[in-house]
Amino acid sequence: MSQPVVEFRGVSKSYPIYSSPSARLKELASLNRISFHRDFWALCDINFQIYAGETFCVIGENGSGKSTLLQMVAGILHPTQGDVTVHGRVAALLELGAGFNPEFTGRDNVYVNAAILGLTRSEIDRKFKDIEGFAEIGDFIDQPVKTYSSGMAVRLAFAVAIHVDPEILLVDEALAVGDIYFHQRCMRKVHELREKGVTILFVSHAMGEVKSLGDRAMWLESGHMKDIGNTDRVVTKFLAAMFEKDTAYLSTAHRNAQPSQGPVRAPEIVETIPNIDHRFGDGRAQVIGIAILDLAGQPLHLLEPLSPIIVRISVRAGEDITLPIVGFMIRNHMGLDFAGTNTAREAYDVPAMSAGDIYTVDFHLQLPELYPSSFSFSPAIADGTLHGYTTCDWIDNAVVLQMSPADGEIYGHLRLPCRVELNRCIAQSVVAMSHAEPKVG
Repeated sequence: MSQPVVEFRGVSKSYPIYSSPSARLKELASLNRISFHRDFWALCDINFQIYAGETFCVIGENGSGKSTLLQMVAGILHPTQGDVTVHGRVAALLELGAGFNPEFTGRDNVYVNAAILGLTRSEIDRKFKDIEGFAEIGDFIDQPVKTYSSGMAVRLAFAVAIHVDPEILLVDEALAVGDIYFHQRCMRKVHELREKGVTILFVSHAMGEVKSLGDRAMWLESGHMKDIGNTDRVVTKFLAAMFEKDTAYLSTAHRNAQPSQGPVRAPEIVETIPNIDHRFGDGRAQVIGIAILDLAGQPLHLLEPLSPIIVRISVRAGEDITLPIVGFMIRNHMGLDFAGTNTAREAYDVPAMSAGDIYTVDFHLQLPELYPSSFSFSPAIADGTLHGYTTCDWIDNAVVLQMSPADGEIYGHLRLPCRVELNRCIAQSVVAMSHAEPKVG
């Protein structure tokens, strides 16, 4: 394996946090002999290496230390502890217009930034048209940067970064402010640089881009290295942790919002389950009834194509259910799952349930034009989110109803809504040909 071009060895970075401006003054007055601050460790004992030509991605929540790490690679910050080694010309796109003087014009800033990165005046002259063309900010190139929008500033910053022949390119979340057109151009350029062997250190919350670009990924959490390695594996673990955190947050919010009172009882409750082929779940809540109704609330004994129906499901909690999901699955005569939905899928937030609560959920559906056969409804209640839940109760084929024949033939399983017309150009051509005089050979 080639020698590392970026290496972190036991790197930690702390910032002093003062309770007030006067505390900072007191510490200065004591010539730093007395501390009036607490240390905030943005990074703690970070160790990793990046090799030449590698695309290395850093992921994590806001405040996890990603930007601090990139600023150390760029040489903007220095570690409190440990060593950072970087070999090669570094071009950095960290913050909007970072390194730009707002009083200088865009043109002046291009020359200043490129000169800092080691380019000669003649080299910058040769590259300027390419930089200006990629940025696409028009006459604003000769206006002060302080007059630029955030999108214009990042356009020019990225254009400079990719045209100074970097050996190491640092890309932070700055690209997120660009419009879709420019963002796509930037990503294509990043892919081009990657193919040319440029080492890329990429920080993003867009996991799709991380997975498409990254050879390896590192997950930072509260300044600590949580995981490092194969991009797909690290991203999958990170997303799973975020879903788990979101579920815990929603659970807490639901518990806090639930008023202290007696059991809730729905105004209309179904307590009939016509059939149970199989039932499973942890039993913390149960489906106590299901009915298929018309719009007047009357039970249906036959399904009519293109008719509106209500699938009514009543559930009872045996203990606290913080994130209830109520739903059902429709199966065809062969036992195949045909269609289904649930409250989470329909973005309906069911209130948290306490032990003894009974809720009734009504699903209003418009039946499509289905082939005449029998269809079963399997109701369920779960606790969690679409990304992670626990089944409390599921009943296979609780209700079975027959679909009456449709008007006309059904080809396949259902008739798609369709409008047919004769293409007017073809129709006009046909009419014109029919009125044309026949040619005599």
